[in-house]
Amino acid sequence: MEAFLVSTGIVALAEMGDKTQLLALVLAARLKKPLPIVAGIFAATLVNHACAAAVGQWITLNLGADAMRWILGISFIAMAGWMLIPDKLDDDDAPKPARFGAFLTTVIAFFIVEMGDKTQIATVALAAKYSSLVAVVAGTTAGMMLANAPVVWFGDRLTKIVPIKVVHIVCALIFLALGLAALFNLGSVL
Repeated sequence: MEAFLVSTGIVALAEMGDKTQLLALVLAARLKKPLPIVAGIFAATLVNHACAAAVGQWITLNLGADAMRWILGISFIAMAGWMLIPDKLDDDDAPKPARFGAFLTTVIAFFIVEMGDKTQIATVALAAKYSSLVAVVAGTTAGMMLANAPVVWFGDRLTKIVPIKVVHIVCALIFLALGLAALFNLGSVL
């Protein structure tokens, strides 16, 4: 349960103001079909994060515990710094008009934009930290849905209510705490 809850919380916070959340907003504005867009986000996230979690577990199995502790610690601290750099959606990243329909357009665009993204890297690190691949993937996918589904339905109104800068700082502090806990072998504390 801890793996699921931590994964959900970290990814939901990390996703606030992220490029994929901006993509969800653009898709909602351009395609105006919330249900297929949300379903596409779910499908793309599930596949992307399952692959990322598999990489995290592979790293855990093939490296020693000490090396893994250092990699995790440094990764989480790097994520803390990365959280303080806001994302912007470039015109090149914005989806083109939907010739494949809203669902498939969303799946393709979301999967591609999520590659190498903060939440994907966080999923790799979380899967390396926790032994339950299913709990991590379920948690990171739930976190993505918590952050993106409301944006699809409520869009711009939501981004004006949520102070993105504060969310980024809180998330950076959580990643920093996780990184320091890993480096100093404080697994039972966090």
